[in-house]
Amino acid sequence: MTFFFSITSTILSMHPLSAPHTGPIGVFDSGYGGLTILEKFIERLPQYDYLYLGDNARAPYGTRSFEVVYDFTLQAVKKLFELGCPLVILACNTASAKALRSIQQNDLPHLDHTRRVLGVIRPTVECIGNITRNGHVGLLATAGTVRSESYPLEIKKIYPNIQVTGMACPMWVPLVENKEYDGDGADYFVKEYIDAILQKDPDIDTLILGCTHYPLLLRKIRQFTPSHIQLVTQGEYVSESLKDYLLRHPDMDARCSKNKRRKFLTTESEEKFRESASVFLHCADVHVRSVVLE
Repeated sequence: MTFFFSITSTILSMHPLSAPHTGPIGVFDSGYGGLTILEKFIERLPQYDYLYLGDNARAPYGTRSFEVVYDFTLQAVKKLFELGCPLVILACNTASAKALRSIQQNDLPHLDHTRRVLGVIRPTVECIGNITRNGHVGLLATAGTVRSESYPLEIKKIYPNIQVTGMACPMWVPLVENKEYDGDGADYFVKEYIDAILQKDPDIDTLILGCTHYPLLLRKIRQFTPSHIQLVTQGEYVSESLKDYLLRHPDMDARCSKNKRRKFLTTESEEKFRESASVFLHCADVHVRSVVLE
């Protein structure tokens, strides 16, 4: 199976290109969770080509330092640029919180100022004001995303009266990565974090699932969450935001190839990725290749 571009034709010196080229939309996550975002992209924007990169060998990112997450994320962005992606979506909340701004402001001008890197936090934040009824919002996320305070900071910019309470859920990503998200063993850890955040603010009426892995725990989360609380998953909002972005930026849209192709890269074993990705994407036809990030 050939990729969108041969390696020899796309080895970039990471300097700005003399002329724009077309290529797939790159989607990056530290693990498998970003596949929940990719699935919504494919549903809403099926005509585009997508190249997914999972840094599964070094997942999870949630407990790593800002510096390490930034380094790893930049390596992934460079790899996707090398493979021809004009637009890269960081489908990872931790990477969006800890690395996106630095890459946008400090690295893109030197790598290629014509390309773009976008995250998942801003599209999620923009919808919150239309969902919460009393202005009390909870955030369930990785420790790294909670510590970054990216969500409360972004929410304050748009909705200054909304109160945000964060809760790190360090066991949820391992449950998903090890495919234990639907078993009885997940009940304790799901209930523990939901009870804890509602103890911090009993008035919460909206919970943001601030990690792209968490939609696979949605059935369990709903089971232990009071029925009046709205649960916000990111896929719908991020995919709608991408659609709007491409409509507002026709030059970028023209550079995104449209052949309905989906390819996958992993830093882990191809067999393991294929098996896990089939669960996230609900399909068996996953063409994946192993790569090294450096």
